[in-house]
Amino acid sequence: MEKKLLLGDEAIALGALHAGLSGVYAYPGTPSTEITEFIQGSPLAKERKVRSRWCTNEKTAMEAALGMSYMGKRALVCMKHVGMNVCADPFVNSGMTGVNGGVIVLVADDPSMHSSQDEQDSRFYGKFAMIPTFEPSNQQEAYDMMEAAFAYSEQQNLPVLMRVTTRMAHSRAVVAVKSEARQQNELNYNAVAANWVLLPANARKRNDVVTAQQKQLEEDATNSAYNIYNEGQDKSLGIIASGIGYNYVNECFPKGNPHPVLKISQYPLPKKLVRRLMNECETVLIVEEGQPFIEDIVRGVSESQNIKGKLDGTLPRTGELNPDIVKKALGMESDQCFAPCEDVTPRPPALCMGCGHRDVYTALNEVLREYENPRVFGDIGCYTLGFLPPFRAIHSCVDMGASITMAKGAADAGQWPAVAIIGDSTFTHSGMTGLLDAINENANITVIISDNLTTGMTGGQDSAGTNKFEAICRGLGLSDEHLKVVVPLPKNMPEITQIIRDEINYKGTSVIIPRRECMQTLQRHLKQKKEAK
Repeated sequence: MEKKLLLGDEAIALGALHAGLSGVYAYPGTPSTEITEFIQGSPLAKERKVRSRWCTNEKTAMEAALGMSYMGKRALVCMKHVGMNVCADPFVNSGMTGVNGGVIVLVADDPSMHSSQDEQDSRFYGKFAMIPTFEPSNQQEAYDMMEAAFAYSEQQNLPVLMRVTTRMAHSRAVVAVKSEARQQNELNYNAVAANWVLLPANARKRNDVVTAQQKQLEEDATNSAYNIYNEGQDKSLGIIASGIGYNYVNECFPKGNPHPVLKISQYPLPKKLVRRLMNECETVLIVEEGQPFIEDIVRGVSESQNIKGKLDGTLPRTGELNPDIVKKALGMESDQCFAPCEDVTPRPPALCMGCGHRDVYTALNEVLREYENPRVFGDIGCYTLGFLPPFRAIHSCVDMGASITMAKGAADAGQWPAVAIIGDSTFTHSGMTGLLDAINENANITVIISDNLTTGMTGGQDSAGTNKFEAICRGLGLSDEHLKVVVPLPKNMPEITQIIRDEINYKGTSVIIPRRECMQTLQRHLKQKKEAK
C-alpha cells in the first residue's frame, strides 16, 4: 500500500481504475467533473486504454455504460445530481435489465446549491429503482468502496448507485491505495438476452426477481463492513449518521463519543440495526447530508416520539451541514469555526472580461430595447450569469435545454419577441430535440447558440458539437437563409445587431450562432503552444 493525498473525486477515480475499470462515461457537472478528468489524465488509464471521452449527456453516458456491461466489462457513470434526472429512464430500467459486467453510477449531490438549481437527494433514486446504494463517509472509504461496489454489482447482477456530496467530492485526505490494479474483465457473452429485452413479458419476470432481491440487499446492508454500530455508555442519546455526516459527528467528540452511533454507508437502510439503536436509546438524532431520507424511513418504522433531525427542526432542512451545526443539535457549545468570515466582501460571479457572451448580451439588449415586452429564455451555462448586472438579459433558466422549448411554448401562447439563448455544449446535451420541435412548426422564435468552443462552466472540457452546429441545424431542417454565424466582438456590433433584428422580425424559426473561443481555454491553448515551441 502507498499513501496519496486525494480529493474525494480523485479517490473514487483511482479506486475505479484499481478495480479493473474499462470505461468511464460522464457529462461534466460540478461537483463530479474531477472524477473523469482524473481518469483522462491517468497513465494507468492510458496504458489500459480505458475509454474516457466526455458524453453528449447523462442519458447517453448511462446507456453506453450498460452496453459495456452487456459485454462483461466494468463501467463507471458519473454526473451531478440534476444529471440523474436526465439519465433516469435508462437508470431505472437498468434495475430491470441487471448487469453483466459491474456498473457503478456515481452521483455527486450539491447541498447548498453552490452550482445547481436544487438540492435534490439522489438516494431516493436508488430506493425508487430498487438498486443498492453506497455512501462513503470519507475519502478512504470512497476509494475502497469502488472495488466493493463493482464486486457487489456483479454478485447481485444489479448496478450500484454511489452517492457523494460536495464536501466529500472536493475535500482532500490521505488515502492508502493499492500498489497493483486488478485486471480488466475479459469480454464475455453471458448476458441473458431475455433480461435485456424489456418487452412486458420479459420485464415482468425481471421485476419479480429484483423485488425478491430486496430482502437480501437489506440483509447485506445489515452485515456490511461499511454500516457500523459503535457502542456507547450514555444511552440517553443515540445517533444515526450517514456519509460525511458521520465525520461531522466524530469532530464533535475529539476524545471519543459516549453515545451509541450507527454509521450508515450502504442502503437499503438496515432496519434491524436501526431498531436496535431505537430500543437501546431514549432519544435518537439523525445526522444526514441532504434531505431527511433516513429520517423519513425511521419515523415510518418506529412509534417513538423521541426522534430528532431535520423534520422537527433540530437540524436545518436546507443547505449543508457542518460540525458547528451538528454541535448545536447535540446541545453543545460551538465556537462557530465554520461561520462565514464577516471581513470578506461577497463577490458574486460574473462573466470573464473579454468573454464572447458579454458581446452577445450587449448586442441582444441593444436590439430588444426596440420591442415591447421581449422575453429571453436562458439555459444552463456560464451565460446564465447574463441574468445578473450589468446585463440583466434573461428571464428564465430552468434546466438543460429548456431555453428553446420554453421560447417555443411562449411563442405558442402569443409572445413576441421570444428569444432562446443556449450554449454550445447545452445545445447538444438536450437542446437539439427542442429545436426540431420548433422547426417542425416553424415557431416564431429566435435561437442564439452562443458557441465558445468548449464546456466553459465546468472548466473547459470538450464540447460534443464543436464545428458541427451548422450541419446539425441544417439536418434538423432549418433553412440556410435563417442560419447566421457571427463573431461576437465590439467591432462587429453593427452587423450582429442587424442580424438579431432581422431574425426577430422574421416570422418563423431562426438560429444565430455567435462563435468565439472561451477566454479561459484560449489562454490555456496559447500557453500550450508557447511551451511546445
